Amino acid sequence: MEEWSIRTDLALESALIAEEEHGSKLDGIMSKEEQRENTLVTTVTINEEGERITGKRPGLYITVESEDLRGSDSSRHAAISRVLAEEIKVFIESAGLSRDASCLIAGLGNDHVTPDSLGPRVTDRLIVTNHLFKLHPEHVQEGYRPVSTISPGVMGMTGIETGDILLGLIEREKPDFLIVVDALASRSIERLNATIQMTDSGIQPGAGIGNRRKEISRQTAGIPVIAIGIPTVIDAATVTRDAVELVMKHLEEKSGHDDENWKQAFLGNIGLLDEDEKRQLISDVLTPAGLNMIVTPKEADLFIHGAAAVIASALNEALHDRPPEETRSFFAG
Repeated sequence: MEEWSIRTDLALESALIAEEEHGSKLDGIMSKEEQRENTLVTTVTINEEGERITGKRPGLYITVESEDLRGSDSSRHAAISRVLAEEIKVFIESAGLSRDASCLIAGLGNDHVTPDSLGPRVTDRLIVTNHLFKLHPEHVQEGYRPVSTISPGVMGMTGIETGDILLGLIEREKPDFLIVVDALASRSIERLNATIQMTDSGIQPGAGIGNRRKEISRQTAGIPVIAIGIPTVIDAATVTRDAVELVMKHLEEKSGHDDENWKQAFLGNIGLLDEDEKRQLISDVLTPAGLNMIVTPKEADLFIHGAAAVIASALNEALHDRPPEETRSFFAG
């Protein structure tokens, strides 16, 4: 039977998995957490040794987590956007980019598939200025930088690798840095639609669902690359495994039993399996039947609308040295 593999684009999850397997903190992975505006910000740094353990490229990974991202409260979305803008500025400054450095923003994904449409929805809301700098620089107010955007679509629609489209555009337009926005995959129901990841290590579109495309990174593009994404999908095996665990936890609380004998009596030997063994078993059952699907919450339309506003507003605020009220999108719009 095909071995089950962990489907996640989140470095935070990959680091936690590695630490669980080794039973301790690892030298190749450094992490720290802080709370800001009721939002959890986790910074994970992975070096070459960490890459070998986690499979994630060396670099800085920052995740911003808040269940409020799933909701429709515009004030909470604005708070998350402020935190996100601060972290985007960290990446820009660490790359040594000046305030007038030009930026190309690529919204990756398929605009016709809701959970994969985050990137194009973000680019629709951005303040685009590159053409003004080229055609009418005398009319551009101080504090704005050249920003251009593109939504290159997906290979199934264009017949061209997304990476090749971007590399050709970079060669022609010569932006100083690239920001890519894409939907991601998670291994945790709790982080689904509740986590924003940023990294300077680049991105490999489709990696989280086993459909790897050409890497987009500083190594391939020749300029700094900042990748931003939100996990919008999860595989059915993980959902099933988490559902079993939730049922077990509920019954334990109701019965007052949490010992191994009780678990074995309720689920047989399955109750004694660890998390990875349960996932593997569930995958072995679902995959041959074609049921290990990639799934998304039913509120995907509403969520993508709000999440795109959060990311776009953060980008507008971080890229342009202007008052927030001039660069922030209307979250309810």
